[in-house]
Amino acid sequence: MSIWGKILGGAIGFGIGGPIGALIGVAAGHFAVDKQRSGANRPRLENHSPWSHEARQVAFTVAVIALTAKLAKADGQVTRDEVDALKRVVRIPPEASAQVGAIFNQAKNDATGYEPYARQIASIMAGNRQMLEELLAALLMIAHADGTYHQAERDYIASVARIFGFSAADLHRIESTFVAGGAAPETDPYEILGIKASASDQEVKSAYRTLLRENHPDTLIAQGLPEDFVEVANKKMAEINAAYDRIKTERGIS
Repeated sequence: MSIWGKILGGAIGFGIGGPIGALIGVAAGHFAVDKQRSGANRPRLENHSPWSHEARQVAFTVAVIALTAKLAKADGQVTRDEVDALKRVVRIPPEASAQVGAIFNQAKNDATGYEPYARQIASIMAGNRQMLEELLAALLMIAHADGTYHQAERDYIASVARIFGFSAADLHRIESTFVAGGAAPETDPYEILGIKASASDQEVKSAYRTLLRENHPDTLIAQGLPEDFVEVANKKMAEINAAYDRIKTERGIS
């Protein structure tokens, strides 16, 4: 079953609980109403442990939608660009669009703020910094969708990053990858690879190979990244390759 079937089924949401589980309940509730109107039955899902692979996929997806809804308000308005970017980052099938809209609107109008969502997904993904980095990457891609990375958006993402346990230096590296673009002259290719410009050629190659291994879409999917988010993983791989190519050209590395 696809990630959307799991979300709309709702059973995993009852196991996750908390604010993320409540949003899954909103989606499942809308889905149940739609099915009742059409005379169809709501799908049945087996209950899952809150930290199962399926639960992590569902939690990741709903967290991105919820945190995007809060991000969209950071610069004072929800723009069409941001909504379209969410749809590019998250492959939303037509049959799930109403329920995703319900999750987005519920999170956007929730007066409790973004912190409970960020803390809960940090707990669910505890010990898996790579997945939390992918979530930050998704938020950065959406924030930059209109071509401007507003200060309010920077502050918001920095706060989420702190809740996730990332340092300011960590966030700066992630921003270098997903905001400016690996081919742009203002980016630092060494920063994208997470090394210093004084690193030896062997250290450059080693860092590059490690990043390729850790950020390969298949590796991330095995860790809980939903396949619907593969565009985020592919962009990161492209930026890593672009950074390495620049360093190879500058150094004459074969």
